[in-house]
Amino acid sequence: MSPIAAIAARHDELTAIRRDLHAHPELAFEEFRTAALVADKLRSWGIEVHTGLARTGVVGLIEGRHAAAQPRMLGLRADMDALPMDELNRFAHASRTPGRMHACGHDGHTAMLLGAAQYLAQTRDFAGTVALIFQPAEEFGGGADVMLREGLLQRYPLEAVFGMHNMPGIEAGAFALSSGPVLASNSEFKITLQGKGGHAAMPHLAVDPIVVAGQLIGALQSIVSRSKPPLEAAVVSVTTLQAGDTFNVIAEQCRMGGTVRAYTEPVLDVIEQRMRELVEFTARAHGASGQLEFNRIYPATVNHEAQTAFAQAVLQELVGPQRVLRQAPIMAAEDFAFMLQKIPGCYAFIGNGDGSHRLDGHGQGPCLVHNPSYDFNDAILPLGASYLARLAERWLAPAAA
Repeated sequence: MSPIAAIAARHDELTAIRRDLHAHPELAFEEFRTAALVADKLRSWGIEVHTGLARTGVVGLIEGRHAAAQPRMLGLRADMDALPMDELNRFAHASRTPGRMHACGHDGHTAMLLGAAQYLAQTRDFAGTVALIFQPAEEFGGGADVMLREGLLQRYPLEAVFGMHNMPGIEAGAFALSSGPVLASNSEFKITLQGKGGHAAMPHLAVDPIVVAGQLIGALQSIVSRSKPPLEAAVVSVTTLQAGDTFNVIAEQCRMGGTVRAYTEPVLDVIEQRMRELVEFTARAHGASGQLEFNRIYPATVNHEAQTAFAQAVLQELVGPQRVLRQAPIMAAEDFAFMLQKIPGCYAFIGNGDGSHRLDGHGQGPCLVHNPSYDFNDAILPLGASYLARLAERWLAPAAA
């Protein structure tokens, strides 16, 4: 690893910030303490601060010291929200709020962007403006989409935007990225099957919605294997099922829910259409009725080719080609996708290691994101901050005299 020396010298400061954020997690659109900390830090470094987008969003603007032939602005984004879950870790910086935990590393993302901000505010060795976007509500609520709808691009005309997420399992000190789809779209569905209740000993006088559900669960899997092109990836998962109250009563109604993941809109269109047909006709075949509610939450995260190549070049200079890996697409989702639909950019992954960094007092589970034993690896803070800083300096490099 070879972070910028001035950022590496502040490693302890960045670690303190990150652990403070970890100890005080806040959920979507409730990141008031986090936003205030971010805004205070930025102001203390002489950075222009704007607040209020998407309720708790913060945008800092740093002007370069070199003249630019025309106005230019680059966006660097970090998410700030935590997850609604209890933490099993018992080290000193564990969550102090029951039911709230930074289990995805957004505390580390915020600290890394703050580290880049402090360095860029001191050096300003670029031509143009760096927009530091501290975004709320990535996990729930689509904070990126809200910021865009509330005028992010109208206020800050970005020519490109870059984001980053930590990735457990990738070696600390390595990065992974690739152009094209890197994360899937996330859609949620709810199915209501209406039958006819009755005595469990006389099923011929009732219409059992649980039997319909059993048929439907298998039928939905045929969409992935038979309705979409074989080389197009997708996932249809039924994850919830509720029906009935007691052992000898056939329920009136059964409710099912789950998630759909895909990388392209055409595949998602096929899945939704086939789900509607299967719900309707499977229910009808059993004398019941079925209704599908299908909500498209986040689109697929699709990296732009030119910006990805640019980020790869910056990373190869920073850590060496051998530590710049290709990121295979995964089925998780990310609301940075909304920004990439509007602005060219790239979403990269920084290695968080294998969990050996965790302190005494951590939980017994694996150090995976969304796990109650997770913790961000503070060793990578200077490197992540250096990557963001170098992106800004290289993208907004002054024109040669």
